[in-house]
Amino acid sequence: AAKLAAAVSGLKVGNGLDRDVVLGPLIDDNAVAKVESHISDAVSKGAGIVLGGKRHALGGHFFEPTILRDVAAGMQVAREETFGPLAPLFRFRDEEDVIEQANDTEFGLASYFYARDLSRVFRVAEALEYGMVGVNTGLVSTAEAPFGGVKMSGLGREGSRHGLDEYTELKYVCLGGIA
Repeated sequence: AAKLAAAVSGLKVGNGLDRDVVLGPLIDDNAVAKVESHISDAVSKGAGIVLGGKRHALGGHFFEPTILRDVAAGMQVAREETFGPLAPLFRFRDEEDVIEQANDTEFGLASYFYARDLSRVFRVAEALEYGMVGVNTGLVSTAEAPFGGVKMSGLGREGSRHGLDEYTELKYVCLGGIA
């Protein structure tokens, strides 16, 4: 948690058009309220705030990058998509346990993990029930990559050549008996 907090504390918050800004504002008041609700719920159920946890001094829809420790399955942040600068840290025993915890949700847009062992990379990426998996990176969205989730996070893909399928109708024509 300390290493993550050190890295996150260096992220620049501000206008997304400004140089070196990594985190911009949330989309609206409801988005800010949802992040606050997830933090409040988690803390009331035993999680601790490692970093952040409140609205940013810039005001408006800006929110401090936040890290929570000791997050558990019964907390809102574990059951709902936050869509804000909130990193919940869960404890786990081993690879099997962490995969089980990660998949124990009705959502499946994106997941991220870090690993050096190539066997583990492929094993875990295959086991995760998400439409997009980032390995050693959290930035998985590019124009060239198919964007989309599974479960309640949606069906289909946008972007890449796979995204074109959503805008086409496939027709099969079988010709027989013509000379």
